[in-house]
Amino acid sequence: MAGTPTHTVTNQPPPLVGYDVFSADRALVEAVGRYTDPDVSDEVRSELSALGRSAGSGQLQEWAVQANEHPPRLHTHDRYGHRTDEVEFHPAWHRLLGKGVSAGLTGAWGRPAGHVRRAAGFLVWTQVEAGNCCPLSMTHAAVPALRADPVLAAEWEPRLTSTVYDRELRPAGQKAGALFGMGMTEKQGGSDVRANTTEARPLAEAGTYVLTGHKWFCSAPMSDAFLVLAQAPDGLTCFLVPRVLADGTRNVFRIQRLKDKLGNRSNASAEVEFDGTWARRVGEEGRGVRTIIGMVAATRLDCALGSAGLMRQAVAQAIHHSAHREAFGGRLVDKPLMRNVLADLALESEAATALALRLAAAYDDGGERERAFLRLAVPAAKYWITKRCAPVAVEAAECLGGNGYVEESGLPRLVRESPLNSIWEGAGNVQALDVLRALQREPGALDACLTEIGRAHGADHRLDRAVKDLFTELADLDGIEGRARRLVERLALVLQGSLLVRHAPPQVADAFCASRLGGDHGASFGTLPGGLDLASVVERARPVH
Repeated sequence: MAGTPTHTVTNQPPPLVGYDVFSADRALVEAVGRYTDPDVSDEVRSELSALGRSAGSGQLQEWAVQANEHPPRLHTHDRYGHRTDEVEFHPAWHRLLGKGVSAGLTGAWGRPAGHVRRAAGFLVWTQVEAGNCCPLSMTHAAVPALRADPVLAAEWEPRLTSTVYDRELRPAGQKAGALFGMGMTEKQGGSDVRANTTEARPLAEAGTYVLTGHKWFCSAPMSDAFLVLAQAPDGLTCFLVPRVLADGTRNVFRIQRLKDKLGNRSNASAEVEFDGTWARRVGEEGRGVRTIIGMVAATRLDCALGSAGLMRQAVAQAIHHSAHREAFGGRLVDKPLMRNVLADLALESEAATALALRLAAAYDDGGERERAFLRLAVPAAKYWITKRCAPVAVEAAECLGGNGYVEESGLPRLVRESPLNSIWEGAGNVQALDVLRALQREPGALDACLTEIGRAHGADHRLDRAVKDLFTELADLDGIEGRARRLVERLALVLQGSLLVRHAPPQVADAFCASRLGGDHGASFGTLPGGLDLASVVERARPVH
């Protein structure tokens, strides 16, 4: 009843809405400036700020809620019994995905500072709704794999990098823009894709095949085309499978069911069957993993970016709440113990952003040394950043107390989403083993990483000591598989430490090195040592609102 004293609302923070998600993130703004040439910096800042204002708007936040409250539905047949294999999405999903495409989140490969600006945009967009970022990521990442076949690349790349979202299922040649999905894993093999049993039988036309088999995880099954792995006569090979053939008929693409996932509810992940499915070979027979690895590397970077975005949003919500909420005689943000928790979370978020944007800058550079750097740094970053996401999201929810456990706060959706990037595109052990593989087979990758780390040599004694500990680990590679996670963690931490020592404010670098590299840190957040300027760390991470 209006006016009833017991219903008067006090001491509740205002919604974190109506702000520029990009410009309010100081660490991200500085990273973009660091890796963007001055002649395009104003253009990039303006573009990202426009996206940030959209991301922070109440309208888009409402669409995000709707897309998750109304997950996709599978329609295998029409009313007459004909197979249709279509996935129905809520209109909010299409609006979000359309905005992501129009913002250039699938088009990094041909623009100045394309990867840095796209990475920053992806990090911002994840904070709105992470599910629609899956097709955006795969469409972007398909480009390097398709370049194994110049004819296919010339045909498909303009569609993939287009800013036009066309949701209709029709021949790709009739569309101004197209989306890509991916199907690699199968029931019997999972990450061991060489155990795949899907068969590819050559047709009379050169480079064309028919596929028979299944895929246990096929992401974004409503896409226009898919990159899949199958066993050709000469071994595991990469193929392009269009959803609709050039003559307008539907390719055989039987969606058996949609996965009922913990999070990522707005996005469809499916089990699909191929039975005489037409496909075009990408690259050479027997070199499927080598062909598709460019796509995998790009999606792994997006996993790191996505986790960095989720962490940033969780930290922003926690600090915003604490800055407006009073308890025990003052603002929560001013209480020493809460400040310690918030600063600890902010350090994790900024370190993730710094490393992820550094990787994007390496893609823009494209030189041999930077490619070597990416070979080792991408799986290490994917491993560590995605591992840190879940504890950050849970701790941030706790900062809101019981309100953080209620759906309306938005934190439960972040918590459910937080483990995803650690599992997808190769779980933790896969990443750790990939790092070992790079160390053993590609010594230039380690040289490039050590050169990057060494740029901060002498700037902080704790970082220097951590680098020596890393050398100790690297000196004994015999039997290292059981210690692989320990090695990768140390590599990721010293990479983050090197970046923060060189580029972050001294208060941030000091706190990171003391806790993450100096060993003065407990097993949970909020255990930073004394003597640090935690108020400055928290204020830097506070979203301007």
